[in-house]
Amino acid sequence: MSKRSDMTNTHNWSGQKLVSTDYLLFEAPREKHFMTGSEVLKEAMKRCTVDASVSYPITPQSEAAHLIGELWAEGYVGTYFRGENEFGVMSEVAGCAMAGARTVTTTSGPGTLRAMENFPQWSGTRIPCQLVLMARGINSPLTIQPDNLEVSFMLETGCMIWYAENVQELFDMSIAAFTVAEKPDVHVPIITVVDGFFVSHTREAVMLPADDIALEPYDPYKAPLPPIDSETPPGRFLRDPFVMKSNYISYATHASWQWEVRSAVERSRPYAEHYLKGLIHITGEDDAEIAFVTCGTASNQAKEAHRELMKLGIKTKVIKLRTIRPFPAKELLAAVEGIKHIFVPEFNVVGWLEKEVRKELYNKCEADIVGGPRVAGGMSMPAEAIIAEVMEKINPGKGA
Repeated sequence: MSKRSDMTNTHNWSGQKLVSTDYLLFEAPREKHFMTGSEVLKEAMKRCTVDASVSYPITPQSEAAHLIGELWAEGYVGTYFRGENEFGVMSEVAGCAMAGARTVTTTSGPGTLRAMENFPQWSGTRIPCQLVLMARGINSPLTIQPDNLEVSFMLETGCMIWYAENVQELFDMSIAAFTVAEKPDVHVPIITVVDGFFVSHTREAVMLPADDIALEPYDPYKAPLPPIDSETPPGRFLRDPFVMKSNYISYATHASWQWEVRSAVERSRPYAEHYLKGLIHITGEDDAEIAFVTCGTASNQAKEAHRELMKLGIKTKVIKLRTIRPFPAKELLAAVEGIKHIFVPEFNVVGWLEKEVRKELYNKCEADIVGGPRVAGGMSMPAEAIIAEVMEKINPGKGA
C-alpha cells in the first residue's frame, strides 16, 4: 500500500524522482505514444503523486476511473475506492481533500448533475481537488453521446474550469491543474473538461515525458484553510456558529466569502497563463475579418473550416479558449480587434459559450456575433456545417 511515510526528500512512495511542474511540462524529454484520452489521463495521474482518488462508473469516463484504479494497484496512487453514487463520490473527494490529500476524480453527464450540490461546497471550503469532466448528454431522451451542455451548470460553482481540445492538452492540463489549484493565493477546485468520446475514446499521437518522474507532493499546510486533523475538526469548515447565525454579520461574512472564492479564481490567471502558455490560442490570419471563438473539440472542427475557407480566399481565424473560468475576456477582446463577424460553434443546444462571449464583448466590440452552428446529442460537427453558416452570413440566400 502506497503511503506518504514512504516518501523521501527526492522521491515519492513509488520511487519516482520529484521534479517541478516546469520541468515536467516544459523541460523533460518526451517520446511519442499513441493513446486514448482515458489512457492519457492515467499517464498524467501517474506523474502527479496523487494521494487519493474516488470513482463511480458512468459512460464515457468509466474507463478513465478504472485506469486510475490500476495506478493504485501499481502503487502510484495513495488510496482509491468506489463511492456509492456520484453524490457520495464528490462528498468523499471533499473529505479526502479537506484532510490534506491531493485528490482527483472523474465523472460525466448525469453523474455531474447528481453530484451538483458538492461543487460549490468544494469551492466554499477552498479545497484544491481536480475533477476531470468527460462531457456527455444530459437531456431526455437518454443519451450517452458527446454533448457539453453540462458545462453550463458548472459555470457559477466557484471552480476553475479549463477545457482541453485533444489528448495532448488533456495530459498537460491535468498535470498543471493541480499546481495552479494548490497555489496558496488560489486554492480552489479545478474542473478539467474534455468532450466525451471525441477525446476520451479517440486514439491520438501524444508526447509524454518518462514515467520515472513526478510532481512534488501537495503541502496542505500552505493552504488558506488548515487541513482536518485531531485539532481541526470538520465543523471548523462547514458549521462555524459565527457564520450559521441569523444576523447581519453572518450574512456579510457569507457574502464576502463567496466574493473571495471568485477572486481566488481570478488570481489563477497568471499561473494559468504560464502553464497553459496562454489563456487563448489563435490560429489563422491576423488581418481576418471572420473569427471562430471555440473551446474543446469544436476548435478542431473550426480549424478545418478555416483551412477550407482559405482555399476560397476567405480569411478567418480560430480563437480557442483554454480557460472558461477565469474567462479570458481581455485576451478575447484583443483577439477580435478588426473582426466583423464572430461565429461560436458549440456541442450543445443552448449556446452557453455564445452567451459568455456576448456578455464579455457587450459594448466593447462592434462585430456581429453568430451563435452557431450548434450540434448536440452525439451529432458531429463537420467543417461543411461551419462553412455553410459563414457563407450564409457573408453571402445571404446563396449559402455555401
